[in-house]
Amino acid sequence: MAATSGSARLRRCMVSPAGRHSASLIFLHGSGDSGQGLRTWIKQVLNQDLTFQHIKIIYPTAPSRPYTPLKGGISNVWFDRLKISNDCPEHLESIDVMCQVLTDLIDDEVKTGIKKNRILVGGFSMGGCMAMHLAYRSHQDVAGVFALSSFLNKGSAVYQALQKSDGVLPELFQCHGTADELVLHSWGEETNSMLKSLGVSTKFHSFPGVYHELSKAELEKLKSWILTKLPD
Repeated sequence: MAATSGSARLRRCMVSPAGRHSASLIFLHGSGDSGQGLRTWIKQVLNQDLTFQHIKIIYPTAPSRPYTPLKGGISNVWFDRLKISNDCPEHLESIDVMCQVLTDLIDDEVKTGIKKNRILVGGFSMGGCMAMHLAYRSHQDVAGVFALSSFLNKGSAVYQALQKSDGVLPELFQCHGTADELVLHSWGEETNSMLKSLGVSTKFHSFPGVYHELSKAELEKLKSWILTKLPD
């Protein structure tokens, strides 16, 4: 049956740990990108691959689908949205389908012997939003969540899920460039404040002059945080 499971349909590229594999990181790309594209971009920013002694990094590629902000054009996106705005309803149908596909990816790691509390999920832009849906609605037992240049819509299903939750929630690491013109810095800040008010332990890191992009300082801060959440 594995061949027909959702995760089997996701293309992915992986960076193996240098030593013994004891934890995993799922890093989701932004809209229109790919797993390989994100890995290459990070490599350009850091002048080297993001690598760890004990953590396997998985960069999956979102399936191609019609994307409404592109007037229905086909794009590699985790879900559809009506527009790039925090003030419109979420396209929950497509988000929920992808939550199931990515759950299969988490389950694949668990089957290899990696515990859920040794798995981190996160992403850039749309990928960070997807990671928040995945963790806070379906997998509150992962090690942590990170969201770079991301936001949740007002009235998000994530907020609704957290209002009903009384367990310990994974910590959120969130970063945003102050000069971002695609996903406004204020949208990221508002998302962080809402999640904090609902019991999520989180810090919001602002990067002055950074646009809708990855920065070296941000990735270095992220790497340090990953090692606090997934120590060797």
